[in-house]
Amino acid sequence: MNANDSEKGFDALEEARRVLREEGEAVKAIAERLGDEIVRAVDAVFDCGGRVIVCGMGKSGQVGRKIASTLASTGTPTVFVHPAEGMHGDLGLITDSDIAVAISYSGETDELLAMLPFLKRFGVKIIAICGVRESTLGRAADIFLDVAVEREACPLGVTPTTSSTATLAMGDALAMALLRKRGFDRDDFAVRHPGGSLGRQLLLRVSDLQHT
Repeated sequence: MNANDSEKGFDALEEARRVLREEGEAVKAIAERLGDEIVRAVDAVFDCGGRVIVCGMGKSGQVGRKIASTLASTGTPTVFVHPAEGMHGDLGLITDSDIAVAISYSGETDELLAMLPFLKRFGVKIIAICGVRESTLGRAADIFLDVAVEREACPLGVTPTTSSTATLAMGDALAMALLRKRGFDRDDFAVRHPGGSLGRQLLLRVSDLQHT
């Protein structure tokens, strides 16, 4: 196929709108079927005496890093552990006081599954953000957060698009529910985010600008 053939009948604006609509509708569908397991997840993290350990591979890992960052900046001590690095020593970061958020849309990611026996051995509760309840991860999890989507927005049906958006949205839902449960406010956020324009906006006082 040459460039001219690939452009026939293609409208970039409509394609972009289609992707946004499909991803938005998928997240809305997940919100409508969300049940008690998100409440159990919020309570489990809130009551955790240690840290949240977020883990995932590939696109799930990249989304997991964002979820870990959001949790940490909103009052929940969180660290991201790369499953492959975990199997080469980083599992030493995890204690029996921690709780794990394991992310895999298929629930069959080899590197992530390799961590499960270690987590189970140490009694670490596992919250799965996953699209397949009957997967290996889904069956192993103590709490299952369902992010199943009907299809990917990718026209080829293979690139993680709708599924990764749904995963990120579920992570945000968990983090914001925890923020509200903790009574976390703007001053708390400012302490954890002193840099950049957002930090200046939250921390700067009129007295900082006055000349006497």
